[in-house]
Amino acid sequence: MSPAQVHTQRAAVLHGPKDLRIEDRPVWPPQYNHAQVAIKSTGLCGSDLHYYLEGRNGDFALQASLVLGHESAGVIVSVGPGVKNLVPGQRVAIEAGVMCKQCDYCDSGRYNLCKEMRFASSAKTFPHLDGTLQDRMNHPAHVLHPLPDSCSFEQAALAEPLSVLIHAGRRAGLRAGQRVLVFGVGAIGILACALAKSKGAAEVVAIDINQQRLDFAKSNGFTSKTYCLPMVDRAKTTDEQLRRARENVSMALTEFKSPDGYDIVFECTGAEPCIQMSIHAAVTGGKVMLVGMGSRNVMLPLSAAALREVDIQGSFRYANTYPDALALLGSGKLENIEKLITHRIELQDTAHAFELLARGKDEDGNMVIKVMIGP
Repeated sequence: MSPAQVHTQRAAVLHGPKDLRIEDRPVWPPQYNHAQVAIKSTGLCGSDLHYYLEGRNGDFALQASLVLGHESAGVIVSVGPGVKNLVPGQRVAIEAGVMCKQCDYCDSGRYNLCKEMRFASSAKTFPHLDGTLQDRMNHPAHVLHPLPDSCSFEQAALAEPLSVLIHAGRRAGLRAGQRVLVFGVGAIGILACALAKSKGAAEVVAIDINQQRLDFAKSNGFTSKTYCLPMVDRAKTTDEQLRRARENVSMALTEFKSPDGYDIVFECTGAEPCIQMSIHAAVTGGKVMLVGMGSRNVMLPLSAAALREVDIQGSFRYANTYPDALALLGSGKLENIEKLITHRIELQDTAHAFELLARGKDEDGNMVIKVMIGP
């Protein structure tokens, strides 16, 4: 293609902390086994926000400019050589991780643990793989998933965070009849509640420090009972912190009329006190599923877990979840799930969208949960 024939598109490009620029970039045809997607919806998430505010997400710091965004859906506009399962005009969800397909983890179906994984919008690998906050994106065809007719682009963009919970639920053995407690009712926590309900949980309750979010979760039917943790000064010693965790969760369980605890506890905050509380919140023989990413090193009441055979499990991203996530999103079983999307903003105003997400409230005082970026 000659320079005169090169088309351009817009991309929201991060160059450093709070240095986000809308740039024109060339659009290249898709390579072998790739397809080009016109992006229709991208949801912003916590890792995107960390990169925007700090130029890093945990240990992964920007080494070059990066297009953020990885919760996305769009329309195939062209396909490269070798692509047989997709055609132009097809609506798809974009699975952002690109696995090697050759290692033992990939062969065993646990490709989320692939050491060669490249994840769009993550600075873990270099060169970085650009994300979806752009008009068009070339992406491997095997991680593009056709949408059910009943699934909208915005719903399909929720397939990525929902996949995190589907994977965590599989690891925890989530099934009908169980009683479930969720720590944290941000977008991930609400999806945990919604998934548990769709699986036939006997009861779903939630704990947070934000009463407004708890009210939102309860009024929209994601949870039947809520408990708002008291805001107190930070504990001065480890013993005091562990004692507070036990006492606080005891008060919550009393409020829920479930003093023995819950079968599965989804910990979606990553905050050390909540991780500590989650162990005491699980029933004897129950499970704690660590979903939230936050504190790197945590002091745990391990004897309380060991003596009651409470399993503590980790969960990282997802594998083989997108078809189930899209089917569930299109089924209508996740009632009111679209209410997670509180704000819709155009690509050129992406920096404003991140500022909204950072504040947690808009100019009118309305709560910000999920911001969706569209063309």
